[in-house]
Amino acid sequence: MENDFAGVTRPIEEEESTAKERLPSVAPRRHVWPYTECQEALVSSYFGRLSNEMLVKIFCSLPVYDLINVGLICRRFKMVADLEDVWKHRRRIMLNIPANAEWAQQGVTVAGDHGDGNDDNQLSFPIGLFVDDDQTVVIADTWNHRIIQWKKDAKSGQVVAGGKRLGSELNLLYCPTDVLIDKETDSLIICDHGNNRVVRWSRRSDTTQEDILVDNINCHGLAMDDQRYLYISNHVKNEVRRYRIGDQNDTLVAGTLVAGGDGLGNDLNKLDKPTYIFVDRQQTVYVSDSGNKRVMKWTKGAEKGIVVAGYQGIKTDVPQLENPCGLFVDTLGALYVVDSYMNRVMRWPKGATQGTVIVNGYYANGREYKLNKPMGLSFDRHGNLYVVDRNNFRVQRFSLY
Repeated sequence: MENDFAGVTRPIEEEESTAKERLPSVAPRRHVWPYTECQEALVSSYFGRLSNEMLVKIFCSLPVYDLINVGLICRRFKMVADLEDVWKHRRRIMLNIPANAEWAQQGVTVAGDHGDGNDDNQLSFPIGLFVDDDQTVVIADTWNHRIIQWKKDAKSGQVVAGGKRLGSELNLLYCPTDVLIDKETDSLIICDHGNNRVVRWSRRSDTTQEDILVDNINCHGLAMDDQRYLYISNHVKNEVRRYRIGDQNDTLVAGTLVAGGDGLGNDLNKLDKPTYIFVDRQQTVYVSDSGNKRVMKWTKGAEKGIVVAGYQGIKTDVPQLENPCGLFVDTLGALYVVDSYMNRVMRWPKGATQGTVIVNGYYANGREYKLNKPMGLSFDRHGNLYVVDRNNFRVQRFSLY
C-alpha cells in the first residue's frame, strides 16, 4: 500500500485574495470624483465588461477591486460587490500571497482524524483534494473508493461519488487519486486510478449521471485551465497530456502531449513517475516529477522542461525534495510543494535555487509527526493552506497569519 501510492497526485487550485485584502494596496486615484459627478453608466460599464469577459470564457482581466473602488468613490450607489457571484464563474481563483507570508505550524483538522475507516467521519489513505469557493473540501478518499466532501466546520462528510465498493461499473470507483470541480457542467472530474480512466460525475441532486471522459490511461493527477482544457498526468508513460472538452456531447477528444513523453529518465525532456500537476493562466504546466525528486516547469509548446525546485544534478546541503507531491503556484510565481517523505511543505520563490520550509511536519522533539506522508495540497481564497495528511487519515488546514 505504501509503495503503490507513494507519490500519488493532486494539483491544486489557484485562488485570489479578497477585495478587502487588496484594497489597502491599491494606489490612490489621481482624480477623486465629486459625489455629484458619479454616473450610473460608469458603474454599469464596469459590471458590463466583467460580465462580457465571463461569457466569452476568458480569464477576467478587470480587477475585482476596481469595482469596489467605484463603489467606494460613488457613495451614492453604495455598491457592494458580491464576490461569490464572481468566484463561481471563474475556474481558478488567482491567489496573491505576500512574499513574507507565514502559516500556523499547528494544523486544524477539517476532515477525518477518526482513524482508518469508511464511516462518514473517517478517511482511508486519502490522496487528492479540491477546495471549493465556500471552503468545502472535496477529497479523493482512495482506499474507500469514493469521493467525499466536507462542508466548512462539518463533523462528518458526505459521499458524492462511489463508496459502495470497488469496481469497474460506471457507478463505482477503484482507488481514486484526484478530483476537481468543473463549474461549467456542475460536475466532478475524477482520476479513477485503479480503473485506468478519468470519469465525470454530476453534482446535481436530480441526476446520477456518470460517464467516462478518458479511458485506458494510467492517470494520477488532474488540472483544468481557464479554457477548460483538461490536463492528465500518466505515471506509466511518464507524460502529461492535454485534452479538449469538445462541443458535441461534451466529450473529450484526442490528447496533446504537453510534458514528457520521451520515455523515463532525468533529462530535461523526460519525466519519471509524474504525479501532481498545476497549470497557470499562460498554460504553463508544473509537474511533480517524483521519481527524479524535482518539480518541472513546461511552458506552452516547449520541447523540454525547466527544473524549478528540487534536484538539479548538483549535491547541496540546502533543503531539496525527497518526494514532491501536491503543488501550487501563486501569482508571484512562487511554488508551494508537499515533500511527502520529509513530512513538510516547502515554498520556492520564482527563480530560487533553494526552498524554505513553511510547514514543518515534525514536533520539536523531531520524532513525533504532525504530518505523516502528506500528499495533496491546496489553498482557499484567504490563503489558508490545506494538506492531505494521508497516513493520519485526515485533512489539515494551516491558517495564514
